[in-house]
Amino acid sequence: MVSARELLLFACLTSALPARGAFSEDVNHLVIAPQSPVLEIGTNFTATCMILNTEEVTADDLYWNLSKTTVSKEQYTQINGSALSVTIPITSEKAEWLFCLCKKKSLYFVLNEGKFIHGIYLTKGYRPEKPENVSCVAVQQQKYISAIFRCEWVPVGRQTTDVPTRYTLNVGVLTRTYNVSTNENSAQVEFLDSFPYFMTLEIWVEAQNKLGTVQSERLKEDAGWFVKTNPPSAIRVISEKDFPTSLLINWTRPIHKEYVRLTYQIRFRPNGSQSWIYVPRVDTAMDIQSFRLQNLQPDTVYITQVRCKNSKEGYGYWSDWSHIATKRTSEGRPTSKPDLWRTVAEVDGKNERRVQIICKDPVFTNGRILRFNIKIQDQKDKVENGGLGWESVNRSESSSGQREITVLKHIGLADQKRVKVSVTAINSAGKSDEASLVISEKAHEPPPVKELKVWSNGGQLWLEWSPPNSTSVSEYVVEWVSGDHVDWQREHRNTSLTFIKGNLEKFVCYNVSVYPIYSGWSGKPASKAAFLEQGAPSEGPDVKLKTGRNEVELVWSEIPRRSRRGFITNYTIFYTNGSQILKITVPATTTSFTLKSLSGNTKYDTWIRASTIRGSANSINHSFTTLKYAPGEMESIVVGVSLSFLFVVLMTMLLCVYKKDVIKDNFWPQIPNPGESTIGNWSPDYPLKAETPKENCLSGISVLDVDVCDGKCVFEEDKASLPLKKDKYLSEEHSSGIGGSSCMSSPRQSVSDSDEGGDMAETTASTVQYSSVVASNGYKGQTPNSQPQQAIFSRSESTQPLLDSEENPDMMLQEVSRQSQRFTHTAGNQDSSNPADIDQLEMEQQEGVEPLDFCPLEEDSEQTTPPDNQSEGAGSNYMTQLGGYRPQ
Repeated sequence: MVSARELLLFACLTSALPARGAFSEDVNHLVIAPQSPVLEIGTNFTATCMILNTEEVTADDLYWNLSKTTVSKEQYTQINGSALSVTIPITSEKAEWLFCLCKKKSLYFVLNEGKFIHGIYLTKGYRPEKPENVSCVAVQQQKYISAIFRCEWVPVGRQTTDVPTRYTLNVGVLTRTYNVSTNENSAQVEFLDSFPYFMTLEIWVEAQNKLGTVQSERLKEDAGWFVKTNPPSAIRVISEKDFPTSLLINWTRPIHKEYVRLTYQIRFRPNGSQSWIYVPRVDTAMDIQSFRLQNLQPDTVYITQVRCKNSKEGYGYWSDWSHIATKRTSEGRPTSKPDLWRTVAEVDGKNERRVQIICKDPVFTNGRILRFNIKIQDQKDKVENGGLGWESVNRSESSSGQREITVLKHIGLADQKRVKVSVTAINSAGKSDEASLVISEKAHEPPPVKELKVWSNGGQLWLEWSPPNSTSVSEYVVEWVSGDHVDWQREHRNTSLTFIKGNLEKFVCYNVSVYPIYSGWSGKPASKAAFLEQGAPSEGPDVKLKTGRNEVELVWSEIPRRSRRGFITNYTIFYTNGSQILKITVPATTTSFTLKSLSGNTKYDTWIRASTIRGSANSINHSFTTLKYAPGEMESIVVGVSLSFLFVVLMTMLLCVYKKDVIKDNFWPQIPNPGESTIGNWSPDYPLKAETPKENCLSGISVLDVDVCDGKCVFEEDKASLPLKKDKYLSEEHSSGIGGSSCMSSPRQSVSDSDEGGDMAETTASTVQYSSVVASNGYKGQTPNSQPQQAIFSRSESTQPLLDSEENPDMMLQEVSRQSQRFTHTAGNQDSSNPADIDQLEMEQQEGVEPLDFCPLEEDSEQTTPPDNQSEGAGSNYMTQLGGYRPQ
């Protein structure tokens, strides 16, 4: 439904347009009302598009575009067949175009398309709001208040660049109004001639833009209400020697009191402090030009400032603060005790402690401390310093003038000894109260605090602990030590959480300790190491190597405390032979490690990395080559071979010593001496002359040819026993006797066994029996018996050992063969047809008797060669002995 407002707008437009016939050919057929409006942001805007001087289109053919976006048909309102309106909300601050367009396509429309479009520019802004907090001030210029009156206000609401707000300052004095316009939030007006003292001023601000106008609240005040004078000048601060706790301040008023009556405000603070102390207003309410500051600290530098304003309550503005005035109060007696402390170090090998007495200046020194007086009293014998009483120690002072900790004394204190230390501080004005500290016996120190924790937070080092069970703790001392630097602070007895207030450095390790103090008695400390801030180590560990064949031992020292810059969490050992890098991580408490299972005679590189929670640092790279032989291995081989050789030599020598007889018999055998044989005693009828045997090349057996007819060669005993021995000889097959073997004999019972009886049997183990065969025929011209002679078997009991030939059957068998041939040849020369000899030889060969090696024993020149005239067939007597003899 069309509203009355829209109908009125439409009537106005139609009445303003000329008649149809009056339109020229260039007149647009579409018109929008209103034209170029200024819109308030946050409201709705309605525009109407009308069709003029054409019947080609109707309202149904129209549509709206806003910033190239077609407006929804729900926002359209058709007034009649030739008018269409649209309602849009104004939300953005950006200016936009609103177009009315036609969508019908006809020949006339195509030829006159530009006449069927029309648009308006939408300017947007905010309605002005009332300014607030209007304030004005009139400042002092030289000795008077300036005629320039300056005001400020606070703009309210928002404004756009298309619809700016302009402000007008209005100041009314009596019947005259001063005004000035500006786009800013401040402005100033200038009064005629001079500032209107003691008059009422009316002040307001007007805000105006295209959407409207608004005024601020009106401010009506006396002209003195807006005055701001200059600060007091010529500030002087006076220190009086007789008043060390006060300072006298003088100043000059900035303006004559006929124009403005003033009141003052004073503030002061110790030098270095950031907190100001204000003098109560009631003390400076009067129009004064001097004031005395009291209850100050002696020998302390104070900074002082003064300002002023209109003395009427609520009137005027405070002036700026005056320039700074600095002054030191006079010295006074120290009003606090010295801060007394001690450090204790154990002495190795002695039941003694090394105690260092140190102290700081009192908190309230009230002057420059010149020296300290110290007294040390033994609590058991009540002797003070060995009777010396108080000692004076000059106060320490650095070259820069900063105060330092003063070392008062070093003492050696036995573990069982207890002393009391008393100290006073002295300046030019007097002496402080006495501070005391008791150092108890080592075994009787009071208990420490419990559960100490130290951590870093917010650039500070915090501590927390639980108090000891004892309730007599008077205070706590927090101590921090780094290298040779020692510092401490005191905390109240109820404190269990605090932070270190001294200057701490980053990346420095501090040993933090908390000591409970029991009415001057120092208890046992609870200590922790801590860093204000940790970082990576500045250097790696110093590594030394001990190389072996398949291993290497790495030994390193701890990084210096100053270079650690944090707590070492672990060490990482790296080593490589060029092909791959291996690593091993060990705890921070480890200072040596052995790398095993390495290859011998191989080059390796190794280094160690030390790590903290903030980083790490590597040591120097070390190169080493493992040994080809393990340490001592070559020496062990040489010693082993030498000992083995020595053992063999010793065993060989011992063997030679213990087996010398066997060695002698094997290398130098004993040759029996035939001349010492007892064979000559067997036959008394035929004594034989001992002759020196001669060795032949055949063997060790000598053959003696004896003529059976020679009476000298036959013993008497043998003659008597010839028949018996012959039978025995024949029956035993040429046995050589007990326990021995001879040539042409077998190991059977010999005739000597039966002849000698049991006694001879017992000696066969030590007696070697030799036998000889004596032929029955004559020899060397001896006349044989008329009766046929029988072979005689003779024996000899000699103590000489048997020869090798008697113990070697193989050699004996070979010699038997050779001797048999020789025997045959010799016998053939004498009597080749001697049946007894031939039968005897054949019998020995057939029975396989192992003959011994023998050589014929040659007699002297009378017996060596048988007589040429010996008849054929005559038997020759032979004596066969085993082995050669060596003269005894």
